Amino acid sequence: PLDKTLDNAMVLPKIKKNSDGSRHRMKASDFDDVSKEIFVTATSIFRCLIVSQAPFPENVAVETQLAKAAWHEACQLKGINVKLTSSGVKMLLTCTSQVRGELKMKMRSLTASFFGFWMSNSNNVIRQNRDLAESLKDSSVFAFKDWESKKGIYKTELLQLGINVMWFANRHDEGVIHHKYFNPMPIEVIALVLTTIKCCIDEWLQGLKEDIKFTSATYGTVYHGHFGLLQRFDERTAPYKLLDKICVNLHNTARYVEQCSFSK
Repeated sequence: PLDKTLDNAMVLPKIKKNSDGSRHRMKASDFDDVSKEIFVTATSIFRCLIVSQAPFPENVAVETQLAKAAWHEACQLKGINVKLTSSGVKMLLTCTSQVRGELKMKMRSLTASFFGFWMSNSNNVIRQNRDLAESLKDSSVFAFKDWESKKGIYKTELLQLGINVMWFANRHDEGVIHHKYFNPMPIEVIALVLTTIKCCIDEWLQGLKEDIKFTSATYGTVYHGHFGLLQRFDERTAPYKLLDKICVNLHNTARYVEQCSFSK
């Protein structure tokens, strides 16, 4: 940690240039050591803020506000007030699509093995994959613990597995380091993981797995649909606080799994 104290003085980040004095496309290594440490911490915090507050931001202003909040918190944690430049904001904003893409990559194999999709050129297997994908998409039954009988809404084990592998795989993961953003599990995170599962299922709609981009243009409306359904579920079951219990359990189980893996 830096041994400087946070005060009203604003430190300007020193940015490396090419040997001829010109600038190039910004990356983390271009910052001096102090600014780099702030940037790395701010990036981790920003990724948490995005998934827990606005996984598919409505506009750049929302993203920028979260980037500023992440930078401010990073400065407080490190005890020094480094100015956030426009270049720094742009670099942080690239994390929005990156974190969604990372989640998609991790969920792809989990989703396939969980539901039983198979890679094969057999017409029979291709038909089974196609039928399975269609049935899982119908009324988003994949969100149920038992998708065939439609029991246990928002209690599918795949939801927990996705959260575990993305944010709680080890003690260095963001869900552990910045656990305050995930305790209890925000419904934004739940909606994001459900949207990711939907994208992974969509890749099997033709019977053979294809690569479908997890873009805001295609899946932003899907996310907001899941988010709205979660809110409605919360309203209808308010006396029983079912969603609150689900959110608490998702976090507690993830932390338990992480702690068990660390103790081995």
